[in-house]
Amino acid sequence: MPRTAPLIALALGATLLAGCGSAVTPNASPDTAQAVTITNCDRQISVPSTPAAAVGLSPSQTELLLRLGLADKLVGQAQTDTAPLPADVAAQAAAVPVLSESGPPSREQLLNVKPDFVFSPTMYEFTAEQGFAGLDQLAQAGVTAYIATGGCAQRRMTGTVEDIFTDLDNLGRIFAVPDRAGTLIAQSRASLSEVDAAIAGRAKPTVAQVYLEGTTVTAIGAGIEYDIIRRAGGNNVFSPQDPRFAKFFAAQITPEALAAADPQAIVFAVNSPEHEQATRDYLTRTFPNVTAVREGRLIAIDAADTYPGTLGNVSVVREIAQQLHPGAFAS
Repeated sequence: MPRTAPLIALALGATLLAGCGSAVTPNASPDTAQAVTITNCDRQISVPSTPAAAVGLSPSQTELLLRLGLADKLVGQAQTDTAPLPADVAAQAAAVPVLSESGPPSREQLLNVKPDFVFSPTMYEFTAEQGFAGLDQLAQAGVTAYIATGGCAQRRMTGTVEDIFTDLDNLGRIFAVPDRAGTLIAQSRASLSEVDAAIAGRAKPTVAQVYLEGTTVTAIGAGIEYDIIRRAGGNNVFSPQDPRFAKFFAAQITPEALAAADPQAIVFAVNSPEHEQATRDYLTRTFPNVTAVREGRLIAIDAADTYPGTLGNVSVVREIAQQLHPGAFAS
């Protein structure tokens, strides 16, 4: 997946084919684990013992494993060019083999490092037709495959920010680190509660969330991204009730459709400073009379913070809320 087409392209492929600033937990030997059985994407997963050789199939998943203190168990990381690891954990992954840079690793690349656990943001990374290791192939090799809850095909339209808590709870059980997982959950819930308290009773500005590639505008109307805006105190102008988003969380729209919605704020996902500047330039040039542009409410967020299975889903809520509701948060 090229850096210029992150989550939207990945999610489209997955559907068609199938840090919140928390402290990093120091590495330590986890508690002794017994066999664990969980439900993931409507599949029963049985893990006979604590995994010892894990692979994060995207930076978001690698980051979460690092924040759980599992650096010594990582034998591979993938899609490293799609998003940088946060600075506070990047050094821990410096010696972890890179299996792929711009897309998922091939079946051979993944199995060559002999993993016993792989953690993916979506089902797409397990598409055998694309040359990736399929779920059945991984099972035959004795590898447990776990998909971020918000990235499950059946969850993509209704995913929420709090899906990350399901992942943390499951990973805490699988790797026998429930206390570490519990700490991250508690910190994240506290962050969301602070936002709730800060924006309580405030009027909700209308918000359009978009992603631009050149002059192609894709709008978000459902899923985790939709819930992020809701949690940040925004009123989405696009929603699942809109026919364009009744079956899929994202849809290409015309410039006229965005102008007609006239949002008070526009949130747009970017994957580089150059992409941010290009998007700002396009929005400013194309929509000078839209309220969001006229009032200077163009809010850039890191595309990686919208990926399923990342603590960025929590931190970006506060980031957006602070710009939608200036003055609501103590300095």
